[in-house]
Order: sequence, then C-alpha cells, then structure tokens
Amino acid sequence: MAKLKRKIRVPKRKPLKLNWGVAGCGSYLENTFLPTLQLLKRSKLVSVYSSQSKRARFIAEKFHAESSHDDFDSFLNSGIDAVYISSKNSDHYNQVIKAANAGKHILCEKPIALNSKEAEEMVEACRINNVFLTMNYVYRFHPLIKKTKELLEDRRLGKVISISTNFNIHYSPNDNYRFKKKYSGGGVLRDLGTHMIDILRFLGDEIIDINGVTDNVVYKSEVEDFASATVKFKKGGYGFLNVSYNSSKPFNRIEILGHKGSISIDNMIGKKQAASKLTINFEDETKKAFRKRGNKLLYLLRSVQKSFLKNEPPLITGEDGLINLRLMEELEEKCH
Repeated sequence: MAKLKRKIRVPKRKPLKLNWGVAGCGSYLENTFLPTLQLLKRSKLVSVYSSQSKRARFIAEKFHAESSHDDFDSFLNSGIDAVYISSKNSDHYNQVIKAANAGKHILCEKPIALNSKEAEEMVEACRINNVFLTMNYVYRFHPLIKKTKELLEDRRLGKVISISTNFNIHYSPNDNYRFKKKYSGGGVLRDLGTHMIDILRFLGDEIIDINGVTDNVVYKSEVEDFASATVKFKKGGYGFLNVSYNSSKPFNRIEILGHKGSISIDNMIGKKQAASKLTINFEDETKKAFRKRGNKLLYLLRSVQKSFLKNEPPLITGEDGLINLRLMEELEEKCH
C-alpha cells in the first residue's frame, strides 16, 4: 500500500518593504508627507534627520520611527533604502550627493537645487551610483491632469494654441527660509512657479523659450512675491504662468485652448484633496464637466514606491528638476 505523501507547506514570501528616511522636518513633512506615507502598506518610516535634534526626536516619536539623528552621515547608516529630502533648498545639493554616494534612492523637494550647476552634479552623482533621483512634482499625478494628457495625446483639441496656469496664494514674509535668498535661491517663482513650469512641460511638451517678469508687487522682501511668464513650446503654441504670494482670494486654474475645443481644470491647484472640476468643450459636442477628488501626493508616492522597489526608472526624474531649474534661471536672468 502506497504511503500518503506529506503535503509541504511553503511559507508565503513577505512583500518587500521600502524603509524610508526623511531629512528636514518642516510643517509640510509633519502635516502632509508623513501622514500620506503611512497610507502605503509597503513603505515604512525608519529614520528622521534634522539639524535640530529635538525636532527630529519629536517627529520620530510622533510617526513611530526607529531612530532620530542630527548627524546626516549617521542618518544615512540607519537602515534606510530611500530618502525624502524636505530640507531648505540650500541643503539639497549636499544631502542628495551624500545620499547617492551611500546608495540610497532619493525623492527630493522642488526646486532641485539653488542653481543648475549644483543640479547637474546631483543628477550625475545619482547616475554614477546607480540610484534613482525623483522630484516631488505632485500635479502630474492628479487623475484630471492625467486625463487631460490623454486627451491632448489623442489630439482631441486639434492644434494646441495655448496653455495657461495660475497658482496664487497669500503668504506674507516671515522667518521661513523661503524669504531668505541664500537659502531659497529665489521667491515665488522657485516655490510655486516650478510646479507650473512642470505642468506646462508635461501637457505642452518641452519649452524652447521663456520670457516674463518678476517683481515685488505687494510685499517687499529679499525675494519676489510675483512672477509671470510666457513660454514657447517646441511643438508650437504657447504657455502662460502666473504665480504670487500676495492674493488672498485667487481663482487658480488651468485653461487649454485648442483649434477644436478647450479644456479647463478648477479647484485643483493649491488644494490638497478637494473635488476638482474638469470641463471639456469640444467642437460639435455637448460641453461636459467631471468632478474628481484625488490625493496627488498619495498617487506620486505609490508610483515612487513601485519604482524604488522594482528598481525601475521613476516617471519624474532628476533631469526634470534640472530642466525646470534652467528655465527659471533663464527667466530670472532676463528680469535683471
């Protein structure tokens, strides 16, 4: 009589986890980034860095990280796979290069650096060390932006004539690093304008020329509170951006004018998870409107997590950060 074969139970392989370290402990990290990171099942906060040890400890305890550090080298050796750089702009250069040399994948806040020379070295350091550098350009990941991109690629608007973007807020000068040029590199253009340039490039193709103005219209500080620009796309057509720190009740929106119709997106720019509205008005069709809530940062983090875990290039690269910075520098140079 044959013996029954014993069934062998093979333990299921536990899913890989991405161990994160975060550097820079401002309000965005505390109130937006880390609460969103906690929603990802395959990501875990392991370590926190701040030059202020008390602040690092507070963030680590609040979000249950294993360790906190006020020394960046010890932070990089604290068992992390990836780093989110949320420090002031002037710190991005050294921190990204150190993280790359330590073999860590990097998600960096915008703008990538104080100047394009630093950015070039950061991108090269990541290439040499075979690690990925991506940027926190969240707007590309909103469902309505992605839908708009599809409509443009399908040429539903025909020839694109212009794309207009507006990002205006009320943010009066204070002690934040954004108002100190040696730490920020510039004002509202580098803070909000970089997002609008990225949207213009994403929807309208690469930019071959940029002109405009920067000014202190309301608030006098080391950096501008207003910037406006006109860009020319490589494929033809034009883009416009308007950004400011001096408007308390703005209508922030995106408008796309095409030969065969138009598209607008309302209630998305400057909003965290609001019900945004996409309006489509095509030639020979009834005007349509769609509403969609979307956690832009969550979509971005899911994409970054997948990229880092599978060792695949991210959808947004360090080169995108470099290109956007070069365009801002070109505009700043023309305005002085």
